[in-house]
Amino acid sequence: MDAHSRGQADDIDPADQWVLNPDTGNYELRLDHSTGQSPAPRSTTGSRTDAGSGAGPEPSATAGDTAPPRADVPGQRSRRAGKGPGRNQPEPPAAAAGRRKRKAVKGKNKSGKKKAMLWTGGALAFVLVAGSVGGYLYYEHLNSNIATIDVAGAGSGGFKKGEPVNILLIGTDKRTGAGNEGYGDAGSMGHADTNLLFHVSKDRTNATVLSIPRDLITDIPDCETKTEDGTKVIPGATRQRFNISLGQDDRDPGCTMRTVTELTGLEVDHFMMADFNAVKTLSTAVGGVEVCVDKDVDDKKSRLKLSKGTHRISGEDALAFVRTRHAFGNESDLSRIQTQQQFLGSMIREMKSGDTLTSPSKLFKLAEAATKALTVDTGIGSISKLSDLAKELSKVPAKNITFTTLPVLDNPAERVKVTVVLNEAEAKPLFSMMQNDVSLTEVKKKESAKDAAAKKKQQALLKGAKAAPADVRVDVFNGGGPQGSAQETLNWLQNTEGVLKSSNKGNAPADVSKTTLEYAPNQADQARALAEMLGLPAAGMKPGTEDAEGLEAMTLTLGKDFKGAGVPITGAAKVSSNVQKVEADKQVCAK
Repeated sequence: MDAHSRGQADDIDPADQWVLNPDTGNYELRLDHSTGQSPAPRSTTGSRTDAGSGAGPEPSATAGDTAPPRADVPGQRSRRAGKGPGRNQPEPPAAAAGRRKRKAVKGKNKSGKKKAMLWTGGALAFVLVAGSVGGYLYYEHLNSNIATIDVAGAGSGGFKKGEPVNILLIGTDKRTGAGNEGYGDAGSMGHADTNLLFHVSKDRTNATVLSIPRDLITDIPDCETKTEDGTKVIPGATRQRFNISLGQDDRDPGCTMRTVTELTGLEVDHFMMADFNAVKTLSTAVGGVEVCVDKDVDDKKSRLKLSKGTHRISGEDALAFVRTRHAFGNESDLSRIQTQQQFLGSMIREMKSGDTLTSPSKLFKLAEAATKALTVDTGIGSISKLSDLAKELSKVPAKNITFTTLPVLDNPAERVKVTVVLNEAEAKPLFSMMQNDVSLTEVKKKESAKDAAAKKKQQALLKGAKAAPADVRVDVFNGGGPQGSAQETLNWLQNTEGVLKSSNKGNAPADVSKTTLEYAPNQADQARALAEMLGLPAAGMKPGTEDAEGLEAMTLTLGKDFKGAGVPITGAAKVSSNVQKVEADKQVCAK
């Protein structure tokens, strides 16, 4: 049984895959049976690879196209055996060096290097590149595939282990690649059409993938860009669509990164950018992505045609699936975002599957497709840095990767609803969870003795009857929070929590460091209900000694520890049930 059939690639040296093409006089990469691997299907991997130019095989225009016929090229083994027209040609020096380096790696180190290169390039559809890469020549070839942009604000040293990681994945509407002329904006340099902030927790137990609608009206800050003549600052813009944070007025991906940071409060470390062609080439390289549709689909605009049920799609069909706006939901960009999340979740499952990780031919195809598909910042612009990053990201189980969408509302300034605005009451708790590494899914963590004691005290405090929100009376004072905190809290209490008997009393007589709730003994049920909403710790509860009379309200004083309405004073934030959540390990049918 060969290495491919066993799922082993330890004895395959990528330098052995480079053979002479007698038609061109160049050495080319060949993944054929003579080297212990399955041949790469010509219909999906494209044309020849020119070793001299450092370019990899170009993807075909559409999935299923047949590559033009070419002269047969003898494998490496037949050349050594004295067969074929290339038998007397000298071996490329780089290939020989790669093979010598491979042989020098023995035992544990050899296995470790193989595992180290299995996950290369990041996470999600644009990030996972895999390969058992021992040969220097092939390693450098992959490096040459990666396009980079030097942007202000991106980390220059890769990333820090043991720290949270925030990567912005940008899908642009730029029309590169054969067969993509009919898509996107013909005059665009590429706008931020699809945007996902991929946040990985410090302990690598969980990740949250936040989709940001392209039609969100937001402020775009000033941003510094690097040009051949030096650096220049591009002025910001107020109340503009998010997608013009890239491409418009020469804004680069660093401008989009800064816009996301201003919006979410999360410092974005790096970006990864891809265009339409990436969806086609990556879905083809992985052998197709399984999707499920709840009904028959025949969308003339995206050219997506699927019968009800489960399908494995790639190439043009995959692109049509992630682009369609009229096949599912309310035919809006928000519905398309959910469809894209379902596709990416399935892509993650496919890339983490044993069928992919134990197939050398799939790994090589992915390495080629993903390195060509990506444009990244210079801080992670090499195979070694992408490999280190991807190994960290791959520690997160698929079941703990949660897709969600930025909470938004229809733009009240528009008569015909086209754009959306931030729903602050629901967005702020979500931002807080991401900032504090709190998963949107249940993740079992070891609880410290201190945390356990505080939790026990809080549970004892809240034990007992709780008043209905409509029966809670409270006056809100700002005693140290940001300007407008009392009104912000009032809006949240009334509009989100249903505490209608609440009032904004302005600034407190003096600032306080901690948020407190003062209440009378006969208001204990109201205090328990409000404390639970606020995430108020036991230390913030201040019971009085005399019962309240009549319609007297409790007093809530917001301290310097106040982070925002709906954001718990302490403990984990709780997002609204309206916030959409989908785990990456679950298949959801598009409706």
